[in-house]
Parts: sequence; C-alpha cells; structure tokens
Amino acid sequence: MQKLPLQTPLAYLIGEILSTTTLVKANVEKVEERMRAQANERHPDLRVALDNLLVSGGKRVRPKLVLLTGNMLGADPEKLITLAAAIELLHTATLVHDDLIDGSLMRRGNETINANWTPAATVLTGDFIFARAAKLAAETGSLTVMEEFAETLAIMVNGELTQMFDARGLASRENYYQRIYAKTGSLFELSTHGAAIISPVDAEIVEKARIFGRELGTAFQIVDDVLDFTGDQTAVGKPVGSDLLQGLITLPALYYIEKHPEDKEVKSLLKGHFHNKKEMGILIENIRKSDAIQLALEEAKEYAARALQSLNGQPQSEERHALESLAEYVTNRNV
Repeated sequence: MQKLPLQTPLAYLIGEILSTTTLVKANVEKVEERMRAQANERHPDLRVALDNLLVSGGKRVRPKLVLLTGNMLGADPEKLITLAAAIELLHTATLVHDDLIDGSLMRRGNETINANWTPAATVLTGDFIFARAAKLAAETGSLTVMEEFAETLAIMVNGELTQMFDARGLASRENYYQRIYAKTGSLFELSTHGAAIISPVDAEIVEKARIFGRELGTAFQIVDDVLDFTGDQTAVGKPVGSDLLQGLITLPALYYIEKHPEDKEVKSLLKGHFHNKKEMGILIENIRKSDAIQLALEEAKEYAARALQSLNGQPQSEERHALESLAEYVTNRNV
C-alpha cells in the first residue's frame, strides 16, 4: 500500500479505504436514509437539526466498519444497515453534547447546534438522537447487541467525566488508555463486535471481531494524538498541541515526560500550569523534535498488528482486504 504523509487527515484515508467495495457504497446510502427517517413525524426543528448534523457528518467510518465486518461474516444486510445507523446516531448524539460542553460553535466547517440554540434545546436534541439510536439497536433483534450498545454509551460518558474531572495535568498511562478507549476504541469495538454478534458465526470469531475493532480504534486514536503535535493546523482542524494546551497528556507527551522529568516545562505542566501558553509552546516544540513521536507511532503499530492478527482464519474477500488495508495503513505510515 502506498505510504501517505503523516499530515494526511485520518478521516480522509479511512473513508477512502472503507469505501472500496460496491456493496458498502450502496448500503452506506441506505444507512443515511435510515438515520434521517428517525426524525420523521417529529418536531420540524428536530428534523432540520438532524438533517444538518448528517449533512456535515464525516466519512461514516463506523457504519462502514459495521458493513464490512458483517458482509465478511455473512450477516443479514438489513440488520447490518439498522445496526450501522444505530451506532452512527450514537456517535452523532455524543458530538452534540460534546460541542455544548466544549463551547464549540463550529464542527467540520459548519455551525454546531449550540451555536444557534439554547443549551436546553441542544441537550434535548442530543437526548432525542440517543433515544432513536437505542431504538434502532433494539430493532436488530439481538439482546446482546442492546446490552453492548448500553455499555458502550456508559463507557463513553464515564470517559468524558474522567477527562473533565481527573485528567487535566495527569501523566498516567492507565488514565490515557482508559480515555482513548472511551473516546474511540469503544465505538470501533461496538461496530465490529455488533456486526459479528448478528452474523452466523461462532463465539471465537465474534471475539476476534471485537478485538479487531478495539485494537484498530486504539491505534487510530494514538495516531490522531500524534497528529495533534505533527499535523498541519489547517488539515487537522485545530491548533498544534491543542490537547496539551487543555492539560490533556496524550501518548507522545507521556513518552517525552518519562524521558525528561526534570524539564522546567514538564514540571510546570504536572503542577497544573498548562494555561501558560509560553511554557506549553516550548514543551510542544520539544516534543515535536524528540523521539516521542516515533515511539508513539511504534506503539500504534503494535495495536494495528494485533488487529491484523485477529483477521487470521477469515476467507479472502473484498471486505477482508479493505479491513486489512485499514490496519496496515498505521504500520506503513511515513513519519
């Protein structure tokens, strides 16, 4: 696979790889229709809000993971479309609440709901989308999927609370891994695990599908955290080192801190002085120039390799090739 520069946005590459099969392309459109239908016969402002959210919504990575995994394992196409819509609506609802919590007025070049609505109306919109996502998950007819859906939501909310109350200025690998699982790994895991649950396969293959999603999601979040230091501000869509400026210590910073505990700027960060832009600017530049970036990428490669390993035993198919290409992307990326 062709190597791409480190600055290439993750969502672009994921979308390109996961759209390689004809069946996925056709069914993603059906997923979109299923999501839009959730606001039919509801308050007109809800319909407008959901439509605007979906118009501005990303590359549909999670639905594509559902479709690819389920197609590879022989799941019923209609159930896959329903599950994919449920998971993407769950993701969409979390973004509505995240934007309100963060005070974000723009997302992907579009105004957020809270840019025009009151906090109360924004919260209720997010709640409505959560409810419709849960209803779709129930329509898969799988109690296990419903249980996993509810558990994933709980993990995500707990992760947000942990980040809000406990993570600022905390240099802890355990905290970091918990946060990125809650933020990204859990939804990737739900996508592949849920698709396998509704497929005619045995428990061993279901578990391998779960592992694939979790390891892949972890790898991509680590790479995303690397991009926070190395990416172009225009391409990434946020200032370089924005996580550190909020006191959030990600894997590249952890590697640097572990090797340079006596640095003045490191000590300042760990004392909670991450609002000092001058000191944090120096620290960000030091991390960019250090081997912390490469070390973090190497760790991402280890997670991606475990994701690839979990596909062993699956018959060759377009879907398996697309999933392998996605995992291999991390291991082949240029620095």
